[in-house]
Amino acid sequence: MTTSTLPDTRTSTALHMDDVLLTFPDGDSRVTAVDHVSLRIDRGHSLAVTGPSGSGKSSLLAVAATLTRPESGHVWLTTPDGEVDLATVSRPRAAELRRAEIGIVFQQSNLLDSLTAREQLESMAWLGSRPSRARRRETRRRADELLDVVGLGSAADRSVGALSGGQRQRIAVARALMGSPSLLLADEPTSALDSEAGAAVMDLLLGTAAEFDVALMLVTHDPAVAARCDSMVRLVDGATV
Repeated sequence: MTTSTLPDTRTSTALHMDDVLLTFPDGDSRVTAVDHVSLRIDRGHSLAVTGPSGSGKSSLLAVAATLTRPESGHVWLTTPDGEVDLATVSRPRAAELRRAEIGIVFQQSNLLDSLTAREQLESMAWLGSRPSRARRRETRRRADELLDVVGLGSAADRSVGALSGGQRQRIAVARALMGSPSLLLADEPTSALDSEAGAAVMDLLLGTAAEFDVALMLVTHDPAVAARCDSMVRLVDGATV
């Protein structure tokens, strides 16, 4: 990596997407999902990505999550070990980053009904590893700490199948924070909730981003939700407008 390829970022910038282009095959041609998009998010701050259905919001989030590799451009993530270009990392390295540096909250909570609230969080720490007894104790301590943060400490031993949709989504937020990420991505996290539960989840996402000094990128079609974030970009046909 040469100095000339590095973005001109401030030390507080957690994510810097630079001229990102993503296309998909469409018969004999290709359709553009993300059209040369550039954006920045600082640690402790939130960015809403809005736009009509099919505008490229979820595709942009997938690029930031290392789930999709763009055709061109850079996706710089600042980690404790330095900057890494998510657009060029290998699949194993991308999986490591999703475990440790990138927390993801989906539209549905995607929890396993057979596990307790605490076990949902603990399972994130066991992916790809065989933990020692000391690490198991530390993981349980952090899981309980995060459940307290989201207001569900008393539900640690309850099966999530018995919890409400809003409670399940709050557990999903806690689970996304288990690896102490630098970046938190949320894809329509309130769309399946009623207005009261949705507002509570937004309070939680914005509050934890500030408290844990995490950059938050939130995809939403709801103008009221977007207005609560620190900044906003609007996509139409994959491009910012």
